[in-house]
Amino acid sequence: MTHKDSSGLYYGYVIVTAASIMMMMIWGTFNSFGVFFEPFIKEFGWTRAVTSGASALNTMIFGILCVFSAGLSERLGPRWVMTVCGVILGLGYFLMARLTSTRDLYLSFGVLVGIGMSPYIPLLSLVPRWFTTNRGRMNAIVLSGMGLGIMLVPPVASTLISLWQWRNSYLVIAIATLIVTVAASQFLKFPPSPAPEDEKRGAAALWAERRNEGLSFQQAIRTREFVLLCWLYFSFLFCLVSITVHIVIHAIGLDIPATHAALTLSLIGGACIVGMNVMGNVADRFSNKMALGVSYSLMGCSLVWVIPSHSEWSLYLFSTAFGFAYGGMQVLFSPLVAEFFGTRSHGVILATGALVGSIGAAIGPIIAGYIFDTSGSYTVAFILCSILAFTGLASTFLLQKRPFG
Repeated sequence: MTHKDSSGLYYGYVIVTAASIMMMMIWGTFNSFGVFFEPFIKEFGWTRAVTSGASALNTMIFGILCVFSAGLSERLGPRWVMTVCGVILGLGYFLMARLTSTRDLYLSFGVLVGIGMSPYIPLLSLVPRWFTTNRGRMNAIVLSGMGLGIMLVPPVASTLISLWQWRNSYLVIAIATLIVTVAASQFLKFPPSPAPEDEKRGAAALWAERRNEGLSFQQAIRTREFVLLCWLYFSFLFCLVSITVHIVIHAIGLDIPATHAALTLSLIGGACIVGMNVMGNVADRFSNKMALGVSYSLMGCSLVWVIPSHSEWSLYLFSTAFGFAYGGMQVLFSPLVAEFFGTRSHGVILATGALVGSIGAAIGPIIAGYIFDTSGSYTVAFILCSILAFTGLASTFLLQKRPFG
């Protein structure tokens, strides 16, 4: 196994490119769910809380299986795990084009799409394996695919809905997802030992030591930092999924045209890319902890801003600030785990934090939908999200790096 392809390119960059493309498809299609909210409610008469339940089930399935997919990837390799999940992801979206009941919705989007998305953590864990330096920057490039997907797919889906109706839109999404994810999966693999960057320095012994550097999973879960990691993930995903599921229909409720409302998600995705790259570089230059604190501060302020916002420009401004903060947080969790816990059990620790976070992602949109169903407004939901964002900020101050032992 070589570290370079036939053109002499360092293979770590191939990994980053393939992972970024897969992130684009996985998260671009997932975040398009909010665009389909209004068509579902109009055709089936479902409440917002019931419709949001499919997203909740999705994130719970996703969070639980992230842990298992990390272990399967270690055993079978990321290529096979991601290929199978890519097929399941495409099937889930194909069934979305044929749904007729909430049972179909929960099975296709909640279960199958959740399973198909689950190798998210193995994709992130590939980066610190191939790069021992500039992890923040490389992670930012991979996760920029997520932002690009959120920026491109929802407005495309909205346009397809207006032209071909929502069922045909989901059929197009299913075909594109299947082809792109399965094709990109074929380029994924673990690095050989010694690590490529260490080999350049002739330090094979260093790699043998580094691959086991850090805490075991059993050691990590006994630390305060692990508890804080779980809370940070919870508060982050509660806010994120609540907003991405409900922001479009919230904008439509303010008499903003549907295609314009979909731009709120596009701006979140575009600003997310900028936030990932800016905060990834800030983390490399200063610290992950500082960059995460800045991101939580901006998210909290943006959520306060959206409470009285009723015009297009104010919602677009919110989306830009929120997306930047989201990108900063998203790119920092993987290197944060490497910094505070090492790489010994990186994938499992990160996946477990994501599992706890998925609880927030699951209940967030349901609570937001229930609040609207009972009050006719998202104001209380936005206030709750802002409070959680600021508690996340407070938690970053409590993080303390300790020697591995």
